[in-house]
Amino acid sequence: MKILIVEDNQHLASDTQQFLTENGYLVEHVAMLIAASEKISTYNYDVVVLDLGLPDGNGLQLIPEIKEKNPETGILIVTAKNSLNEKVEGLEIGADDYITKPFHKAELNARIRSIIRRRNSQGSNILKFNEISIDLLSSQVFLADKLVSLTRKEYDLLVYFMYNQNRILTKENIAEHLWGDHFDQADSFDFIYNHIKNLRKKLTSKNGKNYIQVMYGIGYRFMETSK
Repeated sequence: MKILIVEDNQHLASDTQQFLTENGYLVEHVAMLIAASEKISTYNYDVVVLDLGLPDGNGLQLIPEIKEKNPETGILIVTAKNSLNEKVEGLEIGADDYITKPFHKAELNARIRSIIRRRNSQGSNILKFNEISIDLLSSQVFLADKLVSLTRKEYDLLVYFMYNQNRILTKENIAEHLWGDHFDQADSFDFIYNHIKNLRKKLTSKNGKNYIQVMYGIGYRFMETSK
């Protein structure tokens, strides 16, 4: 899962980024509204944690941009204690939830997970596709009720495929999702092939089907008819 933190308090942002990274998220951070706008226009995020009091403007200005670029992106606004009007306005124009400073990290994580569940699984903690099921809370993958041991990247890749069933995902799409905006520093995309090969091997070794179809010269597609 890919998260963008928009926060000008460097200490808070660094602390939050470290915490979310340790909890398995791919996290990027910007401190200004203009930098956030550039990120949103270039990359897709599962959740944006959006502080409203930014040096170059109100974070509320970013919400329509996020929704226009990717309506599926979840938005968690961060507000001050006395900003009731901003909370209401943010929710009315597309934010999913809000959290008030100061906040506990556990609460932040719980709210992010709740947004992701509501947007991607209609409120359920379990993501399913035929014999594959993923517990999004524990980050465990099961194949016909048997636990499958995946690396973090393999897990993120499988979740990404399952959220994008039947869609063609280019190697650039996959690299960006797994490595963020540092993916363009790679000399090649061979690492994607290796992760997909290992994921296939682990799923099929437990009598699962191979749903990852190669679209030669383009990328990959996760679909029912793959052989």
